[in-house]
Amino acid sequence: MGNFLYTSMASASEVMRGMADVTHNLANASTPGFRADLSMFKSMAIPGAVNGGGAPKFVRTGVDISAGALQHTGADLDVAVNGAGWIAVQAADGGEAYTRRGDLRLDAVGQLTNGAGQVIIGDGGPLAIPPHSKMEIAADGSISIQPLGQGPDTVALVGRIKLVSLDGDELYKDKAGLLRLKDGANAKEDAAVSLVSGTLESSNVNTVATMVKMIELQRSYESQIKMMKTAADNDRSSAALMKMN
Repeated sequence: MGNFLYTSMASASEVMRGMADVTHNLANASTPGFRADLSMFKSMAIPGAVNGGGAPKFVRTGVDISAGALQHTGADLDVAVNGAGWIAVQAADGGEAYTRRGDLRLDAVGQLTNGAGQVIIGDGGPLAIPPHSKMEIAADGSISIQPLGQGPDTVALVGRIKLVSLDGDELYKDKAGLLRLKDGANAKEDAAVSLVSGTLESSNVNTVATMVKMIELQRSYESQIKMMKTAADNDRSSAALMKMN
């Protein structure tokens, strides 16, 4: 009886972890450049269980790095990586990380950030843009401005977005949803990576497939709860029989 109840409780707990992961993916289905988490359930043996009993174990297996759809916005500061590649950003801990999110903007002090507030990294570190009346981002990540107070013939190159090319096996996703190199190093800039201006890349979450998975997990969780109730009912019945004897 104990094994039955323990297995159901352990299974329900792991299914809840899976549901949280799927919910996170669904919540970011409209986040530009978001990369879905990949996960699966493995059968894990329960120590001391009779007849090799086991329970499912939730395991995050990696990140789906497949491309999302490109959506033309026409906005000057919207960029999308053209094909393979990543945009370098400064993580909250000061380290370098990578993203496909290209909804760029300027913060209150003139730093170039994305929609999540992550500072974009250039050749020499975080990019700061001087006051200007016009700004353009070229395919190679170069940022040109028309300085404030200057005529349209005056153009100044103020920096270049760091673009890198990385293999999916080299990466892991941190708690902020940014991709990082497993060895902790900073990637080298790759001149072959390019941007498309006035365009955003959508999330690569397959909403329909993810919702189907969520429904399956909800049904599995409900089944485990029913088995827990059955185990409790059986335990009460057994106790009642023992009293009769």
